[in-house]
Amino acid sequence: MTLLYSEEQRLLADSAREFLAARSPVARQRALRDEHRAPGFDTQVWQDAVALGWSAIPFPESLGGLDFGCMGLGPIFESIGQNLSATPLLSSVVLSGSLMHVLGNAQQQDVWLSSVISGERRLALALEERPRHSPQCVNLTAQADGDGYVLDGHKYFVVDGVGADAYLVAARTAHTSIPEQGISLFLVPANAPGLTVSALPLIDSRNHAQVRLEQVRLGADALLGDPGAAWPALNTALDRGRVCLAAELLGMAEKLFEMTLDYLKTRVQFDVAIGSFQSLQHRAAQLYVELSLARSAVMAGLAALDDPALAEGERQRLASLAKWKAGSMAVRVANEAVQMHGGIGVTDELDVGLFLKRIRVAQACLGDADFHCERYASLAFAPA
Repeated sequence: MTLLYSEEQRLLADSAREFLAARSPVARQRALRDEHRAPGFDTQVWQDAVALGWSAIPFPESLGGLDFGCMGLGPIFESIGQNLSATPLLSSVVLSGSLMHVLGNAQQQDVWLSSVISGERRLALALEERPRHSPQCVNLTAQADGDGYVLDGHKYFVVDGVGADAYLVAARTAHTSIPEQGISLFLVPANAPGLTVSALPLIDSRNHAQVRLEQVRLGADALLGDPGAAWPALNTALDRGRVCLAAELLGMAEKLFEMTLDYLKTRVQFDVAIGSFQSLQHRAAQLYVELSLARSAVMAGLAALDDPALAEGERQRLASLAKWKAGSMAVRVANEAVQMHGGIGVTDELDVGLFLKRIRVAQACLGDADFHCERYASLAFAPA
């Protein structure tokens, strides 16, 4: 397991950084917020990113991908975090695309996965039903009805849900004493009768949605994989999303730390730069250590996702470690950035506030620090 990017991955990082700095900087995210665009991202920028191959990175060449692995996604998400860029890369490619790759049959992959890779269509994962991340708690029902199914229930916090072409909906087809069992995944087109999608505004001004399904009738071809057996693939896709989010959090925290250091060097009090104050130097040094530790955890998580020889439990532990460490570190960096900038740190005219809000949402998405501490402990002490 390597904890360093390869030369190719570093070239990809340089390309992504230059592209996003020119086409989707922080100022662009501020404009998207103020314009209240429904997708929450610039569709032309996304198409240009697809042309660069971003949507094909994790998929095998046999399906039209680049077979570059999750380590290839790491530098992309770091750059996304550094620029606060909004893209459907996480929702459509990492989460939904991974599920379509693992569970989809040849026909489903030909129609949907190929269009996700080409950027022609977007998929969104509809999973959450509670205020906090709890992927096993699926109460939306899918009742067998002839040769198809009828879905009833609701989903919240659907990332990039507004304007998606279809939804991968987690539904319960069987009730057992083990919550992970009996979960199925269905492909629900956005124009399906009984499906209602509404925007769910959060503090980061991104595209989040609430999805309601009332007597939504689907054919048997809407089911991905075997009935009640979606959990292993869903768990794997979520871990990929968690580590990619951890990389985004790392990118945001590094940029925020850089902005704070610049402010410490230029803000003058008592005729000296405040960066000369020893107490602030100590706090900045502690943040640097936290950033270094978080980078190690994120790199280990990315490498684990691409290592077929690694035990599944160890891969899951490293994914949770990366998300926990990056999330808790980014929150600390954001808090310190606001403190060191003083009152202007929370004003809208300063970018610090935009980073703070996005960090708050990203660290809660797909499991906050408490969730991943508990998950790590349960995996670490699980019977062999």
